[in-house]
Amino acid sequence: MTSIGVIGSEGRMGVALATAITGAGHRYCGIDRGGDTLSLARDSDVLVDFSSPAALESTLDACVAAKTPIVIGTTGLEERHHYLIDDAAKDIAVLQTGNTSLGVTLLAHLVREAATRLDADWDIEVVEMHHRMKVDAPSGTALLLGQAAADGRGIDLARESERGRDGVTGARGHGAIGFASLRGGTVAGDHDVIFAGAEEMITLSHRAENRMIFARGAVRAALWLIGQKPERYTMPQVLGLS
Repeated sequence: MTSIGVIGSEGRMGVALATAITGAGHRYCGIDRGGDTLSLARDSDVLVDFSSPAALESTLDACVAAKTPIVIGTTGLEERHHYLIDDAAKDIAVLQTGNTSLGVTLLAHLVREAATRLDADWDIEVVEMHHRMKVDAPSGTALLLGQAAADGRGIDLARESERGRDGVTGARGHGAIGFASLRGGTVAGDHDVIFAGAEEMITLSHRAENRMIFARGAVRAALWLIGQKPERYTMPQVLGLS
């Protein structure tokens, strides 16, 4: 029986992960704010973290000390967090993603393929909607999909993205990737990637009906990560897409 530890056990994703882990026949253990992360890392075969960016540094330190691999699904990460992840990945296996859904992972693959084949005359817009309590925008998934499109085009997303349009913004930048964020109700996560060409449009979509899809995907990623060499991994590798 595999032991999977969860950081942020009392959050919505923590509760979903407990259900997914035990439902798959594995041992669940978790802590929330103030818990002993190092002890959890030592007692687990792999950790899953959906807590907060503020806790990430100490969690990575504990995983490195215990030589425990970790799946990071926390969103709202900043550039410095990615440096910390890269550093930890020298010693342990780390899988970081903005979305653990297997469906979203496949969607990102399709977005990259479409962006590769459709030139800059096709405008790309990423539209996402989440529940009213979500604090970061665009969502981690929207950024993941935008990055997939940028990779397909061979462009720098940070330089070629448009966000938060308001007022007289001027014409849309040629080749830019646009983002729009909607918030309301209890939406678990809706994402559309629109390729708008001259007199035709393609929309690639994903609808999350329940956050259990993220929990099940995280469990699959965690099980896959056990035994991997120290390195930084992604969800497409779990599905054999890269």
